[in-house]
Amino acid sequence: MSKNCQGLFLLNSIFALNFYMMPKIFLIYALMICLFSCNEDNPGKVISAGDTASEEKRLRDNISAHPDSLLLKENLIQYFRDNGNYYNANKETDNAIQLDSLNPRLWDIKATLLFENGDTLGSIQAFEHAIELFPDPGYIISLGTLYAQTKNPKALELSDALLMANKAKADKESYFIKGLYYNYTNDKLKAISFFDKCISLSYTFMDAYREKAIALYDLGKYEEALAVLDKALTLQNNFEEGYYYSGRCLEKLNRKQDAILSYQNALVYDPNYIEAKDALAKLGVN
Repeated sequence: MSKNCQGLFLLNSIFALNFYMMPKIFLIYALMICLFSCNEDNPGKVISAGDTASEEKRLRDNISAHPDSLLLKENLIQYFRDNGNYYNANKETDNAIQLDSLNPRLWDIKATLLFENGDTLGSIQAFEHAIELFPDPGYIISLGTLYAQTKNPKALELSDALLMANKAKADKESYFIKGLYYNYTNDKLKAISFFDKCISLSYTFMDAYREKAIALYDLGKYEEALAVLDKALTLQNNFEEGYYYSGRCLEKLNRKQDAILSYQNALVYDPNYIEAKDALAKLGVN
């Protein structure tokens, strides 16, 4: 799984607030990240083409029997998404939007699918449309995060709006968006100050630890960055990104063997962590 988008923040964390509102969705603040294969819990099971066609037919038959059920349509979209078939997932979402273009949840789903499929601009536009229809705090958090990652100052406006909306209860997410924006616009010290605010509100907010460590790393403060990641890993020892970024810090500190161990630990918790594999290959480890 690629980690190129450091925020995917969500994508493990924030998109999870809204996507589908079903048990089989993103796990909030955990992991974003590991839901693309229905077979991961049972790697020995092979799904045949016949099984796949049968499951799709079952889902479509359910929709035919209850054409007004949004939940059943979401099940079909989720089925395609779980199997990495973003073409059909997007197609089914667009079909649903054609029938109900004023439903903000459908635009939220479309935005999430576009993001996961690498279309950040399209995702931003879809989230903007969702918010026009209904300014749900979760949609605003997702859009603010994407604005931050694309260096759009509107991220700060959305963050301030969330802070002023007491009912949103999204202070730590608001500060995270600010920190993310300043991280991407290279104001590292200001970014760190906002990540510290996040952590003070939620000491288990792993994304804030990660982004603070990245800011310190970019400033050349490798020991300090490593200390931040060590604390995060003490709180959550299966935090694969914590191990990966620890490895990067350790490399800078000329601690090659420790770096190798950190990258290997990252792969223990996420065997598909592409960057960790690449880092080990560069160090001559298969």
